[in-house]
Amino acid sequence: MISFGTSGWRAVMGDEFTFLNVRRVVQAIANYLKQKFPGQDLSLVVGYDTRFLSERFAQEAASLLSKNKIQVYLTERDCPSQALAYQIIRGGHSGGINFTASFNPPKFNGLKFNVETGAPALPEVTDQIENEVERVKAEAVTPDYYPDRCYIHSVDLQSGYLEFLQKKIDFKIIKKSGIKIGIDLLFGTSREYLDEILEENGIPVEVIHGYIDPYFGGISPACTEKNLAELKKLVKNRGCALGLSTDADGDRFGLVDEKGRLVIANYVLALLLEYLLRIKGWRGGVARSVTTTHLIDRIARNYDLPVYRTPVGFKYLADLFIKGRIIFGGEESACLAVKDHLPEKDGIFAGLLVAEMMAVYGQSLTELLNQLFKKYGKMVGAQTSLGLSTGISKRLKELVKDPPETIGGKQVKSVETMDGLKLVFSGDSWLTLRFSGTEPVVRCYSEAETWPEARALLNSGIKLLC
Repeated sequence: MISFGTSGWRAVMGDEFTFLNVRRVVQAIANYLKQKFPGQDLSLVVGYDTRFLSERFAQEAASLLSKNKIQVYLTERDCPSQALAYQIIRGGHSGGINFTASFNPPKFNGLKFNVETGAPALPEVTDQIENEVERVKAEAVTPDYYPDRCYIHSVDLQSGYLEFLQKKIDFKIIKKSGIKIGIDLLFGTSREYLDEILEENGIPVEVIHGYIDPYFGGISPACTEKNLAELKKLVKNRGCALGLSTDADGDRFGLVDEKGRLVIANYVLALLLEYLLRIKGWRGGVARSVTTTHLIDRIARNYDLPVYRTPVGFKYLADLFIKGRIIFGGEESACLAVKDHLPEKDGIFAGLLVAEMMAVYGQSLTELLNQLFKKYGKMVGAQTSLGLSTGISKRLKELVKDPPETIGGKQVKSVETMDGLKLVFSGDSWLTLRFSGTEPVVRCYSEAETWPEARALLNSGIKLLC
């Protein structure tokens, strides 16, 4: 059964992700929209990333949607997910379909569906689409049709999104600071978005991997320590104050400090939250997923702000964002939401906001992190994944129903089961065990004030499962 996970439907090309299955899912989305907006004129933005066949899948989707008499705004080139979301809002469209597997390896492709607000579809929507997929299977959706060109329009997402972004960042203060920025585009969709807006504002940049390679240089297009090795060298060798990167569809960020060291996403989120509260004076709800650092909680407590906890998946943060309950939301997988921006992940915006923060403070990332840890203490995380066997799956379900009271001699202070099992201990330390929404694995996370303690918690969690 085709299923939507944490962020859309993803699968291996030629295996589950085929043209036949893509047509089934697209037809299911068309049916869902007709049911949701009966008698209304429908329109969808359709985009794609730089993966092998992504553009072809998008064209196939556009053709099928035109057969359904749905107006299609097909992007004229590959595009970041957040640029597509902005176009949905800007054009008042019924939603959007984006062909991307985000940070997954090149053999994967995927389909994301955003609703009319620009936000990723929540489970109550994707559940209906999944049911519709099963129903339309019997109809044998075949390619024996021609696109109705009256319903297909080419649309430029770059200019509108960059104009929107120009108003969100203080580029003048970044330029005045004199910092040089290294950029690794990882062969993805941020090409001529992230680099171009900096160059147009007179900010010196050094760019690598700013061209299309469907195989992403033989790596997965994720902003990991290993994958950003060349960016780390670039920053050190060219005297950059900051290194910025985004994944294949531009919605996640990766940061390297002035010494060429990767700064983990949890610390970036904490720095930005402190910046927005302390310097910009924002006040309101703060949200994080169950696997995101509790530094967020410490900062929120300092400013007497409520903290909302969500399952893993940016769509849950986006829902709070749209309802006006939060001014800030973050996930440890390098996802950021802030007020007055977009209800979609935006790695380009996140990186630029860090550059603005550094310029305003007049300090390096190293200095800013040291000050953050001095004020709030340091939290250290550990993470691993276990292959999803029948035994591990059964054990995790049992633990959710009957959580332990102690782990490794530590007393459990509270339990959360909104997404797997999360055990919280004193001192903001915690352990989370959950089923992945993108791969057949169980994700294991821990966080504590020291690395030995975080590692010990993680090992205890693994023992619970094995």
